[in-house]
Amino acid sequence: MIIINVKEGESLDKALKRFKKKFEKTGVLRELRSRQAFEKKSVARRNVVKKAIYKQGLNQETV
Repeated sequence: MIIINVKEGESLDKALKRFKKKFEKTGVLRELRSRQAFEKKSVARRNVVKKAIYKQGLNQETV
């Protein structure tokens, strides 16, 4: 359960934004979407490798 303490004088929009950030960090939505359809282990591994290659390419451009 995510708990957000609203500080005195803080707008509801800011508190909602903090909630959304915390919620996204937990990865609940990502997990839910991944469970909607079965993915073979070989396909999952291939996707992990693709992401790693992509991230490595991004790091090389910035360095």
